[in-house]
Amino acid sequence: MIKNERQYRITKAQANRFAKTLESLRGRRRIPEGVHPRIARAQEEAVESQLADLEGEMREYEELKAGVFQMEALDMVGSLAVLLVKARIAQDLTQRELAELVGIKEQQIQRYEATDYASASLSRIREVVDVLLSSRAGDGQPTQN
Repeated sequence: MIKNERQYRITKAQANRFAKTLESLRGRRRIPEGVHPRIARAQEEAVESQLADLEGEMREYEELKAGVFQMEALDMVGSLAVLLVKARIAQDLTQRELAELVGIKEQQIQRYEATDYASASLSRIREVVDVLLSSRAGDGQPTQN
């Protein structure tokens, strides 16, 4: 994700370089000697993919700069603590099991949940989310939305 104008300019310059490289690859009359056609095509596809990614990031940044953003998405922040508790329960994890998976003491998870994660750092919340997501993926069970 592009976070500021400097990153936007850098990304735009990178995209221009990838576009020129792609143009060069597409414009060559023949594949260089010793290069298998599949390898040549893979090179072209890799550049196309990178360019598409950069263009997507630039488009997202341009839309954000133009004011296109779903402010309702911020509502999730207010309900994050409840979502974390619900996810833990849905994964059939106790506070102790979650704490072990995160690598902290059970009492810390108890405090987080009692205070709606008010004292948890963003990086700690991310760790909890990652554990809950990996726990979901690892159990082989479908999840309900």
